[in-house]
Amino acid sequence: MEPTEKIWLSSPHMSGEEMKYIEEAFRNNHVFPLGPNVTGLENDIMQFTGAKACTCLASGTSAIHLALILLGVGSEDEVFCSTFTFSASANPIVYQGATPVFIDSEPTTWNMSPELLEKALAERKPSGKMPKAIILVHLYGMPARIDEIMEIARRYQVPVIEDAAESLGSTFDGQATGTFGEMGILSFNGNKIITTSGGGALISNKADYCRKALFLATQARDAAPHYQHSHIGYNYRMSNICAGIGRGQMEVIAQRVAKRRENFEFYRENLGTVEGISFQTAPDDRFFSNYWLTAITIDPDLTLGVNREKIYNALNELDIETRPLWKPMHLQPIFEKFPAYLNGTSNRLFDLGLCLPSSSNITEAERQKVVEAITETIQRG
Repeated sequence: MEPTEKIWLSSPHMSGEEMKYIEEAFRNNHVFPLGPNVTGLENDIMQFTGAKACTCLASGTSAIHLALILLGVGSEDEVFCSTFTFSASANPIVYQGATPVFIDSEPTTWNMSPELLEKALAERKPSGKMPKAIILVHLYGMPARIDEIMEIARRYQVPVIEDAAESLGSTFDGQATGTFGEMGILSFNGNKIITTSGGGALISNKADYCRKALFLATQARDAAPHYQHSHIGYNYRMSNICAGIGRGQMEVIAQRVAKRRENFEFYRENLGTVEGISFQTAPDDRFFSNYWLTAITIDPDLTLGVNREKIYNALNELDIETRPLWKPMHLQPIFEKFPAYLNGTSNRLFDLGLCLPSSSNITEAERQKVVEAITETIQRG
């Protein structure tokens, strides 16, 4: 196959409506943090997710950081966290001087194992020192077994932060991811299902969390005519210009989710019969994934010895961007010293897994090139 124009893993996709919000901001000189576009985007997100409150922020990472602060996480505390995720889920735990405890995945959704979570909680109960929070990740858009995890968390009285950075538009049993726990986290990075170029949000059904998050995100300035601060604050605000991009993106969020899901169905239809290739797939009808990224595993025992690395390299030579699945946090040099409850699932997924090009602006011809490149690589052995 001849090299072609680059096929991206997950590129930004503008709706064409962004400029009307940006131009309005310029016209009214609203070129500053916060502002009417930010308020409008927050309202759009609440309407879409059903969350009762929303605070838009500079990033999903800053939202996780503020969520931990709001739950009182500090030094000598533990926070349980999915190990199979991006480091941004875990880094804010260390910002607070706390100890991350990593929980492995279960094999159906690839998300946090309820069984291992309960084991870790049960081991801590006799000491009376329970974790201050659980950070649960909805990986690649796939909802976790959130019903089981929330039942366990309530029983042990530990608050849940949902990292829904990759799962805007996903639901479990009709309810949006990010709205089950105390707080949910969204990301609008350039590769996400919608983007503000850079940004994120904290959502909650408890408005007080979002109100306090906004206070902390705006340098914790007290209500005084002079600059007075009784708390440590952060510059985590979202720009009114960036929020204008987000407003234009929210106008097409349903179409973006539909296209990502169409990508998944295309790949599954065309690669699902290839022996050795398996997909991250919804276990049943309660799980509605936005399939932000279509993720597969390649078993070299069934693909003539062709492994993930060989397919990754073959596609890279054709200027087709793919990405290995996340390297688990317990394998990362910076986190390997911390406690972890493991069952081997995330290790296996990391060894075998690959994310396929899943942009909402990918063409059918480009998807077909991806499929042909993979099948030809396997056939060559």
